[in-house]
Amino acid sequence: MVFQNPETTSSCSSQEDIPLLSNKPPLSSKFKTFANIFISIVGAGVLGLPYSFKKTGWIMGLLLLFTIAFLTYHCMMLLVRTRRKLESIVGFPRINSFGDLGYAICGPFGKFSIDAMVVLSQGGFCVSYLIFISTTLAYLASDANQALIFGFTPKVLFLWGCFPFQLVLNAIPTLTHLAPLSIFADAVDIAAKGAVMVEDVFVFLENRPPLKTYGDLSMFLYGIGVAVYAFEGIGMVLPLETEAKDKEKFGGVLGIGMLVISLLFGAFGALGYFAFGEETQGIITTNLGPGMMSALVQFGLCINLFFTFPLMMNPVYEVFERRLCNSKYCLWLRWVLVLGVSLVALCVPNFADFLSLVGSSVCVMLSFVFPAMFHYMVFKEELGWSFMVQDWTIVIFGFVIAVTGTWSSIVDILAPMS
Repeated sequence: MVFQNPETTSSCSSQEDIPLLSNKPPLSSKFKTFANIFISIVGAGVLGLPYSFKKTGWIMGLLLLFTIAFLTYHCMMLLVRTRRKLESIVGFPRINSFGDLGYAICGPFGKFSIDAMVVLSQGGFCVSYLIFISTTLAYLASDANQALIFGFTPKVLFLWGCFPFQLVLNAIPTLTHLAPLSIFADAVDIAAKGAVMVEDVFVFLENRPPLKTYGDLSMFLYGIGVAVYAFEGIGMVLPLETEAKDKEKFGGVLGIGMLVISLLFGAFGALGYFAFGEETQGIITTNLGPGMMSALVQFGLCINLFFTFPLMMNPVYEVFERRLCNSKYCLWLRWVLVLGVSLVALCVPNFADFLSLVGSSVCVMLSFVFPAMFHYMVFKEELGWSFMVQDWTIVIFGFVIAVTGTWSSIVDILAPMS
């Protein structure tokens, strides 16, 4: 361990420990914090849960989902407790992000590793958002493969149509200022997913397809990977706690948020599979077919992801502004990053495989391995054997899932080429 004491850290000339904002940002109420937690975690991954339940069986799917939810919440709180412990040391610099925590514990290499993984994971989520939005809008408007002006497809035109509006949204400097948009996006998202679940109930009562409770053991890793990807907000936890007004109650707000989200995910995944059985598609909205209800649901999901985009990009901005702009807010850099993510969304041929690879490797490391490892390194002098075993069990579990999941994703990507 390369634990950075206050004197060493404060004398570092690389500006690694300087806070992102020079002025104290406005703080979020518990309700705004809850809204930001909800929108930080609920993303495009939930749309693949019914298909995951088809693969794993609905009982195994629910067990994996709730287990991963609890483990994710536990690791989120490990990050919060670790930061609080370090900042309780007199003279210790403020820790604003996951990357700052990595630097405080493991030095520059730790910070670089965390920063790179945060950028890849959060950027990957945002790429998926843009692809889902543009593909869905193109599907609703016309044939997604039909060439239009200058040979551009509707998908490309819709993606670039969103671009100027994203520039405006991503110019908003703090999470607190984004909270009203988060609340609006949450309401739209709940309404859209609620409509999908109501439709699922009617379809199930009409069709009653055969269902399986448990899938093959080979589907176990697949189910874990989808569940980990669904709870995608680990990079946002420390920034959200930083801007929470009542930090002592942040853990409770986070716990309630994770419980509500877990129940929503479980109901959404199970009802989607109950409705369509073995006919369940990779993205459940494609099972709804044409019609006004289907169009409104898909459009509502697009609105939710559209307003989630700047929130999920916030950790990426923190990394680049700290390293390139002396930790100061930089509008042009944010706009360049939005452009970069948009170009990647245009260039990725199969974004499902891309996200599977990122989720299996980077997200597992960020969600489980690093939080438990950092907690052990900071608290090892105080922990009893049971807590030490607990931390190392999570680390080993994360490594195993990361290695096996990454290998499985690479095999899937290369299989068509063989």
